[in-house]
Amino acid sequence: MPSFNRATNLEFDSTTSESTEEINISREDAEAAVRTLLLWVGDNPNREGLLDTPSRVVNAYSEFFSGYGTDPAVMLSRTFEEVDGYKDIVLLRDITFQSHCEHHMVPIIGTALVAYLPAKKVVGISKLARVVDAYARRLQTQETMTAQIAKCIENALQPEGVAVIIKAQHQCMTTRGVKKPGVEMITRTFSGAFCDNIDMERRLMELVKA
Repeated sequence: MPSFNRATNLEFDSTTSESTEEINISREDAEAAVRTLLLWVGDNPNREGLLDTPSRVVNAYSEFFSGYGTDPAVMLSRTFEEVDGYKDIVLLRDITFQSHCEHHMVPIIGTALVAYLPAKKVVGISKLARVVDAYARRLQTQETMTAQIAKCIENALQPEGVAVIIKAQHQCMTTRGVKKPGVEMITRTFSGAFCDNIDMERRLMELVKA
């Protein structure tokens, strides 16, 4: 995990997730990078108001990107089979999240809807929200995040179907570039019964709109 509070060994490839060489990144390195950016934008990192900014930014990044240090699959490892035969839709909606665009490193703010159709087991509902947060607290595209959440739930619970719908505003579009505030992006991933069974998809959408 790239923890920004201590020296950390990062292993990565510039084009894939495969490890190559070990790179040691310390907190001091991270703070120095922030000071460089402050100089680049034209300010003085030694003036009173900015003296503690590098430290604060590193602390903030440690929180913003804490998802790299969590394994979402572990969050879904404890399941329950005593559901008294319940086999209908389990749905959580309006799960708020904050992520960051991997292209500009600015916020993506939105809500997620997560649903699954149990086969033999269910999971505590708070764990579904934690899975959303685990993927959100990384550099992301909304499309990737949608697919990652769905795959994680599918692999861990092996349900009859999974549905993930994400609605979000991207600050890379609202505060820079085309500068179009209020624009909302919607992505969705349906699998299993929600994809193959028209009646089940209709029932799901009725719950979404309720």
